[in-house]
Amino acid sequence: MAQEQIIVAGGCFWCTEAVMKDVIGVTEVESGYIGGDKADPTYKEVCSGTTGHAEGVRVTYDSDRISLEQILDVFMGTHDPTQLNRQGNDVGTQYRSAIFPADDQREAADAAIARWNEEHPGQEAVTTIESGDWYPAEDYHQEYWEGEGQRNPYCQAVIPPKLMKLRKSFQKYLKADAE
Repeated sequence: MAQEQIIVAGGCFWCTEAVMKDVIGVTEVESGYIGGDKADPTYKEVCSGTTGHAEGVRVTYDSDRISLEQILDVFMGTHDPTQLNRQGNDVGTQYRSAIFPADDQREAADAAIARWNEEHPGQEAVTTIESGDWYPAEDYHQEYWEGEGQRNPYCQAVIPPKLMKLRKSFQKYLKADAE
């Protein structure tokens, strides 16, 4: 098993985490903060929009089961990469669409954005390629959809449509128990 990681940000990390957890080959998804200028930020600080961080997820996956390109295609296809600094009603730079690749992943990240743009004529992704230090989010944000998210009206409104998009557009990448 060849374990690799990629960090992506596509709006609320609860939503991105819920999607990525259902993808074959994904062994862990951790919510956190990246791309800002404050060490060890808190959720409250990131939500204030003053730290420069994005809400992101660090996806650990088995590259023998799914490729980086496939992970990035799922990411690009399950959020709206055309919205600048927002996803739906979540507005602010912390909700930006971004990929935080390691140096050897940069080409794949650029290619994923280009593929999305080619497949969506008349639309253009504003997804950025960035770098930054990773800070895991507080424990209560981890595996949020499986727990508190089931009782959270925001999550109930936003996450199921993203999961449906995953099931409809990326069925071949679904874990067997996610169908």
